[in-house]
Formats: sequence, C-alpha cells, structure tokens
Amino acid sequence: MFGRSSHKPIRVEVCAKTDRGRTRDHNEDHFLVADLTRRDASPQAAMRTHEIGERGALLVVADGMGGAAAGELASEMATEKIYQQLVNAWGGEREVTPARFAYRLREAVEVANGHIHAYAKAHPELRGMGTTTTAAGVLGDHCFLTQVGDSRAYLIRNGQAVQLTKDQSLMQRLVEAGELTEEEAAKSERRNIILQALGPDARVKVDLTHQETRRGDVLVLCSDGLSGLVKKDEIADTVKQERSLPAACDRLIALANERGGPDNITVVLARFDGDGLRLVDASAEVGHQVYPLIDTETSTEPVPVYTGSPPPEPAARGRWRLVVLALAAVAAAVALYLSKRSP
Repeated sequence: MFGRSSHKPIRVEVCAKTDRGRTRDHNEDHFLVADLTRRDASPQAAMRTHEIGERGALLVVADGMGGAAAGELASEMATEKIYQQLVNAWGGEREVTPARFAYRLREAVEVANGHIHAYAKAHPELRGMGTTTTAAGVLGDHCFLTQVGDSRAYLIRNGQAVQLTKDQSLMQRLVEAGELTEEEAAKSERRNIILQALGPDARVKVDLTHQETRRGDVLVLCSDGLSGLVKKDEIADTVKQERSLPAACDRLIALANERGGPDNITVVLARFDGDGLRLVDASAEVGHQVYPLIDTETSTEPVPVYTGSPPPEPAARGRWRLVVLALAAVAAAVALYLSKRSP
C-alpha cells in the first residue's frame, strides 16, 4: 500500500554537498533539501535532521548544461521552481494522499521545465540552457522519484545499493537493447549523450517511480560527476564504513576527484529511521518501479528522443553535455556503433 498511514514518527537525516571537481572552473550543479510541512528549504546547507511531517520532504539534484552562466542558472532555477511549485500547489492541496503528492511532484517538474524554457526564449544569449533533474519527494514511508536526464537515485539497504532511476540516455537505450553491457556503456565516448533535459524543449516526459522506505535505508541522489566515476557498490561501502553522513559525502567526493574529477560532483544522502517505518524484509522489492498514477494525464511512458534547440558550441576547457537533437541522431549513433562491432 502506498504511503501507509501512521502516527508513529519517521525521521530523516540528510547531508548534501557539491564540489567543482578538478578540471571545471565553475560549478553548474545545484541541490535542494526541504521540509515541505514547515516550508523550510536549504538550497546549499550541508546537514539537517527532522521528522517527516504531513506534507513530506523534498530532495533535488540538478546538473546544468549550456555554458557557465546558462548551466548554473538552469540548475538553480530547476531546484527553486520545483520547491516553490510544490509549496504552492501541494501546500494548498486538500486531498493529502500519496497519489496527489506524486501528481504534484511530477507537475512541479513540468512547471520548472516550462519556466526554464520560457526564460531561455526571452534571453537569446542563453539559448540551449538546460539541466538534468532527479527529485525525490518523501511522504510517509514512501519515496516518489521524478527523473529527467542522467543524474541518479540509489537506495542502500543492508549494505547493498540498487539504482532506483533509469538514465534517459543513449547508452541506457543501447544497454536495454542488449547492444552494450553496463561496463561497455560506462566507458563509451558517447556516455554523456542524454535524451532529455529541463529547458531546451517546451514539453518534457517525466519518469515517475516510487519506492517504499524501511528502517535504516539510505537514499542517494547524485550527479553524473559522482556516478560516472564511483560505482554503486563503492557508494554503498563508503556509506557503511563512514561514521557519519557528512564524512560519507566527503569521502565520495574525494573518490571522484582522485579519479580525475572531470565534472562537478554533487551528492545527497538521506538516512531514514523511526517507528513509522517497517523493518527490512528480504522479500521487499527495490528498484525502478513505475508509479501507477491515475489522473487525466498519462503516467510514465518510454522517454522520447529530445528534439529541442541545439546548445552553444562547447568551449575548449569545458566538458559540455550533448543532447540528442532528433531520432535520426540516435539512429545514426547506433548504426555507427554497430558498424564498428561488425567484423
């Protein structure tokens, strides 16, 4: 049952940190941690602990693209707009149910997309600005996740990390098609090609999923500056070995930097506890689970290929995220890859 009603407390301890990395001269990542019941947001605060109230909590990671000013602005706008929209719409919602919360969370991401797109349209110098977004809304004993792009969410349970989101990327498509292994995809030169982002196009298809949380679970949100260099098993081991969440965040960022730190690095760790959560059960399902939202809108569908405006040409020192412009581009990339594998 989604979001079991309980008067018993559920506590969440959250630590979030971001780092420029070793090669970038600016940071285009943003995160946000918010208590939606108290309407208290921490855009860049490192640590907080609170009980999950009636309106829940929000965690967001966004990885901007489009240049120093454009990428940083897009990720900041995404985190702030998602929070503001949830406070306004969900905060005034009379029907306080998991289904309405999930709907409002997805709606907030769609509103943020429209806001960034309209802003870029009104400012031609920012054409192509965009950002990935992974947002987690926590209500009761359930976490609802919205995904656009290739930032990630993992759940660590009993020392094991499981990926909760699916990358909206070319490499993920090839892995699902059986053309690449996950190991090959991680090493591919095309691993940064994403199929969607907030901002470049007027409409976006948001992947909406859910996960029940249990006592001791740790939710991890991160940009690809971490997930691209540190494997999920290493993330789980680090969280298990370190005494505190701040120490775990520091160690994870250090690992990414030790391996070159070619991109900005952002990580959010949230540990759940309290009598309002059930004990860990080995038979409980963990992973990418589509939330069956029933409303006038469609629920999660296969992610379409991004067809928005092209971003500016990359600068010599920057690593620019590539966004696929049309289905033909994906087809060409797949064809090129297959031709190289052919004898």
